[in-house]
Amino acid sequence: MTALTENTPLLKQPERLESRLKEIPPEPGVYFMRSENGDILYIGKSKKLRSRVRSYFRPAQKLSDRIAMMVRQVTEIEFIVTDTEAEALALEANLIKKHQPYYNVMLKDDKKYPYVCITWSEDYPRIFITRKRRATKKRDRYYGPYVDTRLLRYTLHIIKRVFPLRQRRKPLFKDRPCLNYDMGRCPGVCQSLVTPEDYKKIVNKVAMVFQGRTDELNSTLQSQMEKAGERLDFEKAAQYRDQIRALSSLNADQKVSLPDDTVSRDAIALAADDRHCCIQLFQIRAGKLVGRLGFFADATSGTPGAILQKVLEEHYATVEAVEIPTEILVQHELPEGEILTQWLTKQKGKKVTLVNPQRQVKAELIEMVERNANYELERTQRVSDRNNTAFQDLAAILDLPEVPKRIEGYDISHVQGSNAVASQVVFVDGVPAKQHYRHYKIKNPDVKIGHSDDFASMSEVLGRRFRKYKNPTDKYDLNGEDFT
Repeated sequence: MTALTENTPLLKQPERLESRLKEIPPEPGVYFMRSENGDILYIGKSKKLRSRVRSYFRPAQKLSDRIAMMVRQVTEIEFIVTDTEAEALALEANLIKKHQPYYNVMLKDDKKYPYVCITWSEDYPRIFITRKRRATKKRDRYYGPYVDTRLLRYTLHIIKRVFPLRQRRKPLFKDRPCLNYDMGRCPGVCQSLVTPEDYKKIVNKVAMVFQGRTDELNSTLQSQMEKAGERLDFEKAAQYRDQIRALSSLNADQKVSLPDDTVSRDAIALAADDRHCCIQLFQIRAGKLVGRLGFFADATSGTPGAILQKVLEEHYATVEAVEIPTEILVQHELPEGEILTQWLTKQKGKKVTLVNPQRQVKAELIEMVERNANYELERTQRVSDRNNTAFQDLAAILDLPEVPKRIEGYDISHVQGSNAVASQVVFVDGVPAKQHYRHYKIKNPDVKIGHSDDFASMSEVLGRRFRKYKNPTDKYDLNGEDFT
């Protein structure tokens, strides 16, 4: 019989679990779910900590597959009590930013939608499109994910044409700038012909475009153009004029008819089936649609209102205060809308309102957002159906009792026997699960320079991968690799 310890999951220790739950007060605050290694699996908030945490461990509670997997790993529960629910929301957002727990990511990142990244961590920031949002450098900023990839690429093309920006990641020449400098498309970053401070002023203007502050930027450029004209610096004034014209062309056909065009607002809606949930968020500034963002979530992760609330919390936790609109239109009533409003108002330093429109123009806008979410859901369903058909064929060919959910692939690499390593790739439901990828160093002393043995190496790797099923009391990570 296996001895129960503090590192044993709480689900296997009913008495210890019940004792721990009774220690949690029925007050607002933040809770932490920890694994046997002390890692934070999940951070959550609640206006009543005890009842919220207890809900994870009720047998009748229907949890999503993701959260159910997390609960099976919980060995300790910690909490921080706050005075108000709004404080709990703010604390939760800060702690998630700091610790980035794996199970806190409700929104699925399947690389379908791209982001714009500005690398503020560098002296001369780069601006580029990426489908992978990395949080390794806190100063870097990501905008998106953008649904309209064509418009995004066109926007970035226009920006790089009219603003003097860094065009290359590495210099083309060692001792002189390239042709981009002579054409006025780059201020000579490679040879430090512009100071980092002056260059960042240019990038700040570009960032305003992706923050939805195009009108504010236009006003700034208009003022600078007039001042350059007064100084008789007509070449500089012409540059500002060209930038204003280019920015105007970006949103020329993006007008959204609303009665109060001066209000900045976001409109969010979703469409879901029994498995998938597609969310669309329209960013409207001064009556213009400046961005259309897309998110994916597990349809079983909560009610439509709860999903929308979590999307808004995750989205606004990663943006700057100036990007938060003064009005947010929502398709469904949010379960904790008042708390979210208080938190956003504090973040922005200005009143933010949540509206669930039922009639007239704003309701029609929500219907348009929902219609777009439905189109995305249909596309997602088609892709899912193709994957299911392929998996059924694979199960039939391999004579499997059921359709595989997880597929792992292994490969051995070496240089004539030296530096032998193995790689593990994982696919879940046909989608690469890169968080489960692993890299193994081969420890077999017989595999050495001049003597390679891929069969022995593969045997070692698979033995290490599945050792936990032979010795369940040993400590392993989620992929079965031992920590020793």
